[in-house]
Amino acid sequence: MGKLSPADLDRYVFSRTGAPSDDLLVGARYGEDAAAVATGEGTMVVSTDPISLAAERIGTLGVAIASNDVAACGGVPEWLVSTVLLPEPDVDLLDDVTAQLDAEASRLGISIVGGHTETVAGLSRPLLSLTCMGPTDRYVPTSGAEPGDAVILTKGAGVEGTAVLATDFRADLDAAGVEPAAIDRAAGFFDDISVLPESAVLAPAATAMHDPTEGGVLNGLVELACASGVRIEVEADNVPVRPETRALCDAMGVDPMRILGSGALLAAVPEDEADVALDALDDEGIEATVVGTVEPADDGANAGADGDSVSGSDTDSDSASDAGVVYDGVHYADGVEDDMYDLWN
Repeated sequence: MGKLSPADLDRYVFSRTGAPSDDLLVGARYGEDAAAVATGEGTMVVSTDPISLAAERIGTLGVAIASNDVAACGGVPEWLVSTVLLPEPDVDLLDDVTAQLDAEASRLGISIVGGHTETVAGLSRPLLSLTCMGPTDRYVPTSGAEPGDAVILTKGAGVEGTAVLATDFRADLDAAGVEPAAIDRAAGFFDDISVLPESAVLAPAATAMHDPTEGGVLNGLVELACASGVRIEVEADNVPVRPETRALCDAMGVDPMRILGSGALLAAVPEDEADVALDALDDEGIEATVVGTVEPADDGANAGADGDSVSGSDTDSDSASDAGVVYDGVHYADGVEDDMYDLWN
């Protein structure tokens, strides 16, 4: 369960993309949230995402996650196509899922324009796949971070994961002695999953933006850094973690930095524009802080000199690069597995 390695994606996915198109501006690449396609009037941002976990609010999360990818590229999400696969012909379950899809799409101003619904043998829970589209005047890639940039994180680590823990694992949290009021507040984090507001604020100035999902904020930072070919240095004390997130993660034995991260937005902005960006976010009532800095990635003998490597592959060769994230002195250059996966096993 989880994401494939960058090497496997390169070999089996990114190299097999069908016919070329002169209108394709940004296609399938490691870490990129969405594609960019030239249209007669500008650029269309297109992204697709599946969701199979978080059964209690799968429709709500599906819309938010799909639209977040478009917004994180500077797009305005406008249209959604949804595929709903059910384990059995349960109209009550279908009613719950489609009601959630409708409510969240309406709240975000997105039209559901089509899709497909059927039952599939072998599923144990509903499976959704949603494709979101929207226009942009300025596409913002994941891969644009430059040395000297400041890295901004909105809201905090583990926003989505906290909400999922509060709903899918409430009985476990009750048994662990977590205060019911804290669990209730954590369930309310579903209202914070969308990053459309902060994306609109940051897009004009950002060199790169990224929507962290599986593997949490830590994996999102790694994806942004490796896609950009830079090193991002982060201290744990600089990353905001809400009290409810901390309480629920402690009870379930998971790390806030390594659980489902939707609801936060990562953005690299020029250092001299960071304060202006933070003020603009504050004016919109959005929590945000600078959590790290972008440094050039060293090659060769200096690679990995700033921290111990957890991947090995980036320090085994004299020609290796230390692109990735140095988080509390440890260098991460490979994907980070989400701590929550084991909870569903």
